[in-house]
Amino acid sequence: MADDDTLCPDEAAGPLEELTAEQTFRFSCHPGISCFNRCCHDLALPLTPYDVMRLCAHLGMDGETFLERYAAVRTFPETGFPLPFLLMDDVEGAPCPFVGPEGCTVYADRPGACRSYPLGRGTRMGRDGIEERHYLVREAHCRGFAAGPLWTPPNWQKSQGLETYNAFNDRYMRLMTMVQASGRPLEASLSTLALLCLYQLEAFRGIIREKKLLAHVEVDAQRARAVLTDSAATLEFGLDWLELVIFGRCPHLAPRRGDSAGT
Repeated sequence: MADDDTLCPDEAAGPLEELTAEQTFRFSCHPGISCFNRCCHDLALPLTPYDVMRLCAHLGMDGETFLERYAAVRTFPETGFPLPFLLMDDVEGAPCPFVGPEGCTVYADRPGACRSYPLGRGTRMGRDGIEERHYLVREAHCRGFAAGPLWTPPNWQKSQGLETYNAFNDRYMRLMTMVQASGRPLEASLSTLALLCLYQLEAFRGIIREKKLLAHVEVDAQRARAVLTDSAATLEFGLDWLELVIFGRCPHLAPRRGDSAGT
C-alpha cells in the first residue's frame, strides 16, 4: 500500500486519464441515457469495511450473513488484510445483485467505488498525510461524458457524498500501509480478527461485551456507548483496536495501565 491503494474503482475498466484537482470533466448519468445500468455488470468490485457497513444497514442484515451471501473474501497479499469482492449474479451478463431495471436498488448506500465512478481515486501516505490522485475512467459503452455539468474531482466527490467513505477508507489504508511497511503480513489469526472487527460489526460488538474489551482501554463513557450502539463508532473502534493489537499502540486508543490488547 505504499503506492496507490487498491480500494479505488477498478482501474482495468477502461483507459485512465489522470486529473489534477482543478481539471474539469463533463459527466451525467440518468435513466434516460442509452447505456444506463451497463456499468453495473461483470464487475470486480472490492468492498471496503464502510461499504459493507452501509449495505448491511440498508438490507437489514448482519455482516456475517452479507459476506456469505454477497461476497467472495480474498486477502491483500502484501498485508494479509481481508478483501471481500461483491459477487455478481450467476446469469447472462453477470449483473450486480443490487441492480434492477430502474437502476440501483441500494442507491442511497451504494459502495464508494460506485459513487466515485467515473472517477477513480488512488491514495498513498505522504509526509503530510494522505495524498490523493484522481483518474477518469472512460469505458467504451459509457455515454455519460456527452452531456451534463462540468465537475472537478473534489466537486464530484462532494456531490456523491464521498467524504465519509473516503475518511474511513483512508483510515483503513493507513493501517494497511503500516503493516506493509513492517514487512510482516498478518498471520491467519490476525486476518480472521480483521474480518471480524471490520466486516462483522454485530459479532464484534458481541465480543466487546463478552470479553469486556472496553474495560481494558481508555475510552470515555460517550464513546463506549457509541461503540455498542452505532455501527460507524464500532467500525472506528475496530480500526483502532486492530492497530493496538498489531502494534501495541494506537494514537486514538490506549490500554488501561497494566492491560495489554488481545481478544
